[in-house]
Amino acid sequence: MIKKFARVTVAVVFGLSLFALAQAEPAAGTPAATPTPNAPSAAAAAKATGTKVGTINIEQAIFASNEGRRDFETLSKKFEPKQNELKGLADEIDSLKKQLSAQQDKLNEESRDKLVKQIETRQKSFDRATQDAQEDFQNQQGEIGNKILTRMAPLIVKYASENGYGMILDTSQQWPRGPVIWYGPAVDITQPIVEAFNVQSGVPAPAAGSTPAKPVRPATSKPAAPATKPPATTPPKQ
Repeated sequence: MIKKFARVTVAVVFGLSLFALAQAEPAAGTPAATPTPNAPSAAAAAKATGTKVGTINIEQAIFASNEGRRDFETLSKKFEPKQNELKGLADEIDSLKKQLSAQQDKLNEESRDKLVKQIETRQKSFDRATQDAQEDFQNQQGEIGNKILTRMAPLIVKYASENGYGMILDTSQQWPRGPVIWYGPAVDITQPIVEAFNVQSGVPAPAAGSTPAKPVRPATSKPAAPATKPPATTPPKQ
């Protein structure tokens, strides 16, 4: 089963709810804004005459859909070479740190400072490369999610209108970060929306055993310890 969106990435939050997708009616004399393609209009939202309150986990719906699973798995495979490259850099830094720890009492001050400087330089390069890769991954992940959500939104409005819902709340973020303190499974429409979107998209379910996308986040490496002078009882190596 695909993991929740919050576990797939550290800071990618779409921040889009059903309310944001429905455009407000413009004031008199004010030109109407250009509607978002495929987004539910104010007229569609006005047809909601039901009184039930429902919930949907937008992020889960996107990632659990066949199209979402397919596209995020493709994205994950695309970043595998970068993931391996960063892991190799992290392993190299850790190896240098072990060398420093094992030999620092045997090295003279100049050699020790040189090794520490080498570690710090590679650590900075590693941190920059990791951040760039993470941001690139998150941006492409967000593009995929927004593309799916744009086409999924009308289905949410249609389902809510046909089933007597007057309000749908997004539960992607748990309270207090999200607006919903508690809800029961009986009011959640995430699965029906996923099923309807799968039919609409025509994308078949991924093969069994496929893995969801994961963030580009190899094991981090702590900065090297500052150089210290050898013990007074140990003469510097000539």
